[in-house]
Amino acid sequence: MMKIGLYLGDGSGPSTVVNELLTAAGAGLDSVFLSQLPSWDALTLVAIGAAAVPGIELGTAVVPTYPRHPLTLAAQALTVQAVATAGFTLGIGPSHQQYIEGSLGYRYDHPARHIREYLTVLRPLLHGEAVDVHGETVTAVGRLDLPVAVAPSVLVSALGPVMLRTAGELADGTVTVWTGPRTVGDHIVPTITRAAAGAGRPAPRVVIGVGVCVTTDPDRVRAEVAAQLGFAADFPAYRAVLDREGWSEVHETVVAGTEEVVERALRRYADVGATEVLVNLLGDPRERARTLEVVAALRSAG
Repeated sequence: MMKIGLYLGDGSGPSTVVNELLTAAGAGLDSVFLSQLPSWDALTLVAIGAAAVPGIELGTAVVPTYPRHPLTLAAQALTVQAVATAGFTLGIGPSHQQYIEGSLGYRYDHPARHIREYLTVLRPLLHGEAVDVHGETVTAVGRLDLPVAVAPSVLVSALGPVMLRTAGELADGTVTVWTGPRTVGDHIVPTITRAAAGAGRPAPRVVIGVGVCVTTDPDRVRAEVAAQLGFAADFPAYRAVLDREGWSEVHETVVAGTEEVVERALRRYADVGATEVLVNLLGDPRERARTLEVVAALRSAG
């Protein structure tokens, strides 16, 4: 049975996040994941939400790694895990050169190597172990003085083959965006699954973020996404997965239309091997409310 969660990618503040968590929990969804934007801190919001609304899994999708040293991020993640009684998933990723170099001033050198080295530090720390790593992109020595009952699950925003192999070998799975079902079934699932099996690890989580709207005007919804987020098609990682699917722009990934269209599209992700879909509710308030009802019914039906 594929899990269905809610994805919040609009930079919502604490009170809105708590309300969204209550709504998702009431609808019977499995999880709520927050994006890390140049806005509210996602990990702090997850901790606030976990304390206010116990009983639903929470996660990040994703926290950029370059600005946060793994010793710092591990301490933050274990702090969140301590209050997230229903489970916490730490989604991480290198982000994009335009942001890391253009906005933060860090060098975006060898992102795949960086993520591999980052995980060799992060995962032991999350399990209470000491580290002594002197890599080309990451140096970390020490351990955290924190009790570790259960380590958070770690997902990587892996889309290309090298990153997917790293995620399969060193993390618990991948979390993606702008990926269609053909790409998930033909590329993402087999690549990360082979890597996990080769490393002797359990079957990986494959968590897919999808914009969804039950609407009578799908063209309007897609046009709104194109106007707001069309620039993402120029990022190399997203360009590659769009090309794999045979799409030109990110708005083509949006699932929009009748209830039947939405249900059929989401079930297809399960058919190709996704373990969880994170639904980003699109459209006007009435459309978002109806979409949530349809998604909740689909999750209930299994």
